Amino acid sequence: MYANILLSTDGSDVARKGVEHGIALAKALNAKVTVITVTEPLPVDYGSGHASGWIPSQEEFDRFDAACKERAGKVLDEARAMAEEIGISAELLHVPDAHPATAIIETAKSRGCDLIVMASHGRRGFRKLLLGSQTSEVLADGSVPVMVVH
Repeated sequence: MYANILLSTDGSDVARKGVEHGIALAKALNAKVTVITVTEPLPVDYGSGHASGWIPSQEEFDRFDAACKERAGKVLDEARAMAEEIGISAELLHVPDAHPATAIIETAKSRGCDLIVMASHGRRGFRKLLLGSQTSEVLADGSVPVMVVH
């Protein structure tokens, strides 16, 4: 039924459940698995009107990028360990400096994925009350079927 599954994670507890479910599904279907984590760019406030903004220095950009890369590595290492534990391999992908929903949709298209598995919500939004903003965007704007894990 599904041969190429994209699993999205931000490392949160609920996202971990999505990865676990997606890995189990991939094993049952003998499907290829790609695990993606996306880190957003450092927010810059250029200011508006009379308000002065904040523009980070190159050192601040570099520290932020290094922290994002380190965090993404930990998230993907955890996903790799989960896949190996049940006997499958997973391709791991970190997309830096991107809007998560857009990167998930574009990755699913470019890699020919026929299912996206993601958590109902991640680190943002009204926890456990509403569908997460990134999940909502992927559902609304994507063309690939999405399995939402709660």
